[in-house]
Amino acid sequence: MERVTLGNDMALSRIVYGMWRLGDDADTSPAHVQAKIEACLEQGITSFDQADIYGDYGAEEILGNCLRGNTALRNQMEIVTKCDIVAPCGRYADARVKYYDTSRAHIAASVEHSLRLMAIEQIDLLLIHRPDPFMDHHETGAALDEMVASGKVRHVGVSNFKLHDWTLLQSGMKSPLVTNQIELSLTAHEGFTNGDVAYLQERGIKPMAWSPLGGGGLMTGDAGSPALHAAMDALASASGTDRAAVAVAWLLAHPAGLIPVMGTNNLSRIKGFSDALKVPMDRQTWYELYTHALGNEVP
Repeated sequence: MERVTLGNDMALSRIVYGMWRLGDDADTSPAHVQAKIEACLEQGITSFDQADIYGDYGAEEILGNCLRGNTALRNQMEIVTKCDIVAPCGRYADARVKYYDTSRAHIAASVEHSLRLMAIEQIDLLLIHRPDPFMDHHETGAALDEMVASGKVRHVGVSNFKLHDWTLLQSGMKSPLVTNQIELSLTAHEGFTNGDVAYLQERGIKPMAWSPLGGGGLMTGDAGSPALHAAMDALASASGTDRAAVAVAWLLAHPAGLIPVMGTNNLSRIKGFSDALKVPMDRQTWYELYTHALGNEVP
């Protein structure tokens, strides 16, 4: 599988396995988690996406229970995680309100929690999960720089940031932000026209795309139009794949070098992530799907 370079010395697999539902599985045993990881590795998918808040602050530990002592497995992986969301659950059950915390103290504590819970010595990519309207960009930027300088974090980026959020934070940093993880799919395509993708593409920064299947709605029919579903089914039939592969292929075809983050606990679906590479996607096919997603032809 193709790899995408972020920063100067790190590459992610072109498709990333998102672990936000890891704790929802009936089986969270280390052996079952390892089976999911190995199913990804067999396809060349080496990158895994976490966040401290996933599973009410429990998903990182589920991964850690698998990786603890399993250095051979860890050495084949790039691990992404996120911080700054404080919700009244898990270790923050006493919080009075859900809020964002980009203070130096919180970032440092979050990194320590993540390293301990995932049983790793370094986070390959740390993202600020949500823009913080109360952010002191000098403090936050310095804190991220400190994490990189300490070796606890290899690279840093953001998630769900707009252009102005990105430039504000970057102005307070020495380390480069290497990606922005944003929602992109056939049902959430605004990023292609509102500047989210264009800003990153201009700078050669590869965006990560979360919820590439529209929260699963593209598979169930709960998201998107019947015309879109029919067009996807036709492409899936012609390539021997399914709607998920078509939806991901649509993102992979974009010249910005998008990195879809796929999330499921179904082992057979995990084994099919790379089917997206089987779907041909030329310009007219891309626009055919885009037209159905818009509900009308482009101007």
